[in-house]
Amino acid sequence: MLRWPDWSNVTDIHVGVVDVFLLRMFADGPRVLVMRRGSGTRCTGAWEVVHGRIDSGEAPEDAAVREVREETGLELDRLYNVICQPFYLHRRRIVYLAIVFGAFDDAKRPVVLSPEHDAAEWLSVDSAMERLSWPRSRSALRDAISLLGTGNAGPVEDVLRVR
Repeated sequence: MLRWPDWSNVTDIHVGVVDVFLLRMFADGPRVLVMRRGSGTRCTGAWEVVHGRIDSGEAPEDAAVREVREETGLELDRLYNVICQPFYLHRRRIVYLAIVFGAFDDAKRPVVLSPEHDAAEWLSVDSAMERLSWPRSRSALRDAISLLGTGNAGPVEDVLRVR
């Protein structure tokens, strides 16, 4: 019998955010969009991927599409389920669960940043690993590339492709 751990100091657990690793295929391999947090935002100067909250009543995949559009101005061609990652917000005593997606867009459109970011770059996987500020982002990127690094999910396409 499985039991939920006694986390008496944790007040709540939320499935509350999405992370989206936006990928484009180039001649030298996949590239990942990374963005720098702008002045006046939380974690100013940190490099991250598309990240945002899931609105009440919103499906995680709908939140992923919306957050990509809001933060980059891009529309997705394909969206894949990659992994779920828990993280703890100590100030609020809440455990959040991040639903992590990998996605491909139409490579012809330029990135149009929202005010929360002040820079964006399409980086090689190795360069993105060095640039990303959060260790959980680096581990999720490894998973995303392991699954999608050839441009699709191969033999597990039918299971992982959400849209």
